[in-house]
Amino acid sequence: MEFHKGEFMNKHVLLLLIGKRQETAVNVQKVLTAWGCIIKTRLGIHDGVLENCSDSGLLILELHGKKEDMVELARKVSLIEGVHSQLVELHVD
Repeated sequence: MEFHKGEFMNKHVLLLLIGKRQETAVNVQKVLTAWGCIIKTRLGIHDGVLENCSDSGLLILELHGKKEDMVELARKVSLIEGVHSQLVELHVD
């Protein structure tokens, strides 16, 4: 996609804070798989590795498509106990 002077770029990012990863990961993954067509980029971050793996994590999703689909995805994952979501819309001139 090419941008010309006077146009602006929108980015939509869904932030997911996940507690009790061991218990919620399967349900979160099911929802994300169902909405996979609007997920452009996915980055998962959690503290620790191997035997020191943490039970909480942060997922950062770059989304594209219809705004109402993004809002619905944010709503669906927030229904999972221990998961908090926030949809962020960024504009660049």
